[in-house]
Amino acid sequence: MQKRMLTTFLVVLAAGCGVSKDEFAAAQRDAEQNLKNYQAEAQKSAALEKKVADLQKQNQELTTTSAKLEQEKGVAEAKSAQYEQLAGSLQNQIASGQIEISELRGKMTVKLKDKVLFASGSTALNKEGKAALNAVADAFKGLHDKNVIVAGYTDDVPTGKSGFKDNWDLSAARAVTVVRYLQSKDVPPEILGAAGFSQYRPLAPNDSAQNRSANRRIEIALTAADYTPPTVDMPKERSQLQK
Repeated sequence: MQKRMLTTFLVVLAAGCGVSKDEFAAAQRDAEQNLKNYQAEAQKSAALEKKVADLQKQNQELTTTSAKLEQEKGVAEAKSAQYEQLAGSLQNQIASGQIEISELRGKMTVKLKDKVLFASGSTALNKEGKAALNAVADAFKGLHDKNVIVAGYTDDVPTGKSGFKDNWDLSAARAVTVVRYLQSKDVPPEILGAAGFSQYRPLAPNDSAQNRSANRRIEIALTAADYTPPTVDMPKERSQLQK
């Protein structure tokens, strides 16, 4: 292309040296057309380069996304030592449907139906519940830099004469009972926490006995600790301070 333009330029230059007016005009038109052709080719080349760059960027994004998905898949499929230990210890309860264990993206959740742990309207742990919590404690007692949050949930049936004002009190009291039991089994208290959610986070509509049973539950969640509050030494007993 550049060679053709150079030839045309020479022809135009020759026009000043005695060529006819028509020949000069034809050479000028040829030069203008060659310039347009060159510019069009240059635009095509620029567009092609941009398309190649876009395709390369898209390919890189797809590669990154694929790698991220593979990583997330690996995390989701990976089972921690605590998960494997709990699954082995609670295999009978899991098989019977009394307990469910799940682990996703580093968060393990142990879900226990309330009847496995407590009598109706009560916060006293039964024998079966203690056995299940013993297995949980064995898996958690050596943990550090983790959070173990025990959450209590109820159905929408009023607490009646159970001694609790409402389901807020009952769900929170049951969560605290489980926390205290885990602490008694050497789970570090600094990683423990309790929460009560009353009737307001049901797994199913509270419109049947089966659904209400599913909604009455304790969930124990094990997650990585994202915040560790500062601590100070516990104060000495008052009697010691007075000495």
